[in-house]
Amino acid sequence: MAVNHVEEHAPSKLTWSLRVLGTRPDGYHELEALATMISEPGDRVVLRAHPSTTLVVRGSTRDVPSDATNLVVQAADAAGVTVAIELTKMIPAGGGLGGGSSDAGAVLRALRRDFGLDARRAREIARRLGSDVAMCLDGGTAWMRGRGELLEPVEPPAPIPVVVAVPPIHSSTPAVYDAWDELGGPRGARVLEAPPALEHLVTELVNDLEPAAERVEPRLVQFRADLGLVMGREPLLAGSGAGYAAWFGDPDEARSVWARVTRDLGVATFVGIAG
Repeated sequence: MAVNHVEEHAPSKLTWSLRVLGTRPDGYHELEALATMISEPGDRVVLRAHPSTTLVVRGSTRDVPSDATNLVVQAADAAGVTVAIELTKMIPAGGGLGGGSSDAGAVLRALRRDFGLDARRAREIARRLGSDVAMCLDGGTAWMRGRGELLEPVEPPAPIPVVVAVPPIHSSTPAVYDAWDELGGPRGARVLEAPPALEHLVTELVNDLEPAAERVEPRLVQFRADLGLVMGREPLLAGSGAGYAAWFGDPDEARSVWARVTRDLGVATFVGIAG
């Protein structure tokens, strides 16, 4: 094996519209979601050929496993390739931004490109590893259906500046889905205006998991209200939370909002480009 050092960027995943259609017989939930990758926050994955698979995690390591339970290790093991993995985390865990899935997708991309992993095999592994990994493997913009593993890629929209803010709250995806079931399958009550670049795909932004996320973690209600005041517009819950995102008309406006949120709320805040 001639490859000694491979690097991959693992961007965040932002779900613009998330409808939960019901609970499946296998225990998962049937989804219809429009998602895209955003440039920041993003993680960095480095792979090196190694006699056994190892993992070192750096950066924002809170709630990020550094053992075989991490999806990057599971991705390498499923591919039958042994590599030393260095994972530098910037995507906050529990923020609803698909960080773990994106990291696994980055590993599979690197193995496919530089370590001889068959493309079809990479897609099969992605679907098995988790509901978001298939989306994160090839990125772009797509409708996610089934439990998230069935993808309908769409033409990427024009770039959309976004600001993402993540409070120091870890939102558990399984707990949020359990709460959605306990609440009787609520629909998202807040409907936000879609950016013009998405109007050919969706006219409204909504997240059916928001009532459940706020049931699990009531502090999100006040954070959302405070964030909306500072941003000057209502933010959208990212996935199962706890992060929120809002789109803006141009990068300068987004950077100005980023500065205000960072100054006034003191939480992890990022400016990214979606699409």
